[in-house]
Amino acid sequence: MKNLPIGISNLNMIIENNLVYVDKTEIAYNLIKSPGRYFLSRPRRFGKSLFLDTLKEIFEGNKDLFKGLFIYDNWDWDKKYPVIKIDFAGGSVKNIKDLNNKIQANINHYKNLYNIQLNETGISNQFNELIFKIQDKFSSKVVVLIDEYDKPLLDNIENPEMAMEIREGLKNFYSVFKEQDANIQFVFLTGVSKFSKVNIFSGINNLEDITLNKDYATICGYTQNDLEVYFKEHLEGVDRELLKNWYNGYNFLGNGYASAVYNPFDILLFLSNGKTYRNYWFETETPTFLIKLLKKNNYFLPDLSNVEVGEEILSSFEIDSISIITLLFQTGYLTIDSVDDSMGKQFYSLKIPNNEVKIALNDYIITAYTDLNEQKTPIQKSTFSALKSGDFKSLEKTIIRLFAGIPYRNFTKNKMYEYEGYYASVLYAFFSAINCDVIPEDITNHGQVDMTIKLGSTICVMEIKTTTNFEPNSQNLALKQIQDMDYAKKYLGITNTTTVYELGLVFDMDKRNLVQFDWRIRR
Repeated sequence: MKNLPIGISNLNMIIENNLVYVDKTEIAYNLIKSPGRYFLSRPRRFGKSLFLDTLKEIFEGNKDLFKGLFIYDNWDWDKKYPVIKIDFAGGSVKNIKDLNNKIQANINHYKNLYNIQLNETGISNQFNELIFKIQDKFSSKVVVLIDEYDKPLLDNIENPEMAMEIREGLKNFYSVFKEQDANIQFVFLTGVSKFSKVNIFSGINNLEDITLNKDYATICGYTQNDLEVYFKEHLEGVDRELLKNWYNGYNFLGNGYASAVYNPFDILLFLSNGKTYRNYWFETETPTFLIKLLKKNNYFLPDLSNVEVGEEILSSFEIDSISIITLLFQTGYLTIDSVDDSMGKQFYSLKIPNNEVKIALNDYIITAYTDLNEQKTPIQKSTFSALKSGDFKSLEKTIIRLFAGIPYRNFTKNKMYEYEGYYASVLYAFFSAINCDVIPEDITNHGQVDMTIKLGSTICVMEIKTTTNFEPNSQNLALKQIQDMDYAKKYLGITNTTTVYELGLVFDMDKRNLVQFDWRIRR
């Protein structure tokens, strides 16, 4: 049984050490068989760097690495190309000087590697001269591979002025491609986010974005077939459906379910950690900027369960005008569920891809919204137990503790607590973080209830109301609405073991907490 390539994105190291390698060379062949200039966006730790390194080894003609792989018998190995591969992933770029130093270090590396003497000064001038002299020396067009092109921008996303300065530096750097177009065989750029090509990529002729091209839907990530072929022995005894629910679900417009992919980082860590389900990918990077945006814009979190957007919102964003949905999609917290092109253009329905993202993202949101810290875990465990057993007295207490843990300073710059949607947002994140199936704005034939929560054999149909100057003996209008509209009827008789509850919650906006909680079993 081959060992796992944990944290390794170097093809030579994987092959030489007989590690598992999922063959992506047929996709690579289809991409590189003709000259081209391409851009690919995928979430972090999704296999972009390994694919880029695979391209490098093919273009350099290292045939022996590819024995047994598709491209071994399908590529003209007599034709070799000099390669310039620049990786922006390492380290942190905090200013334009850092960016120039990083680019200069790469130019110096390839100047020495190819034994080229450079006479020009300045980043773009030297890069231009480097490409020209490499082509002239080897009588061969040059291949340029750029990994994580957007890392310097994302490093400064919370400092728009610096990010814009770095954007101009990158634009100046990439302008060389246009001048050297005749001397370049192939260009491939990867990144997490796609900033407008007008502002950054205008120097690259005919750059084709293959992010949502169905022919390259599985260029990164593992399909179910990949798992069954390459990890068959490692997966012995693993419940395939549970594995899919946890780590599969990413869709980049491939042909049906077979093109859905797993996050490779998750699979490798899952297998190397005793097949234990954890938030491996999510834990590698805390989405602090994303949470700040959600809070700043008072985003209604239940909307994450039902996002519909036009194709333009998924293509790019700008530093000074960042769409939350675009950012969520490009960073891997949302993925494509379905596509509608009936109106002559494409509209996308988005979803949270899997359990890992649902649990981890909402858990982080709850942490960011509250000051519970070490109290959070006991509250979550208490809530989970209360829901499964129908102990709503305990559930009422935990919800009060949850909202009591949200500090007053969270409201000093906005009036979030004055909106019913705020309380629904917090509850949505809270229940999602303990792996409940949460259906916000659940539609019935009589209207829609604020939220339905499913956990095991328990189904809770929940309505939320807000008030001021609450009177303790007043009627629970939230529960009354559920009963009057018969919202729970659709769930009756699903199975003999299912218990359906109706929950009415009333929040006082002055106290910013739950003041009335009533429930009944619906029979």
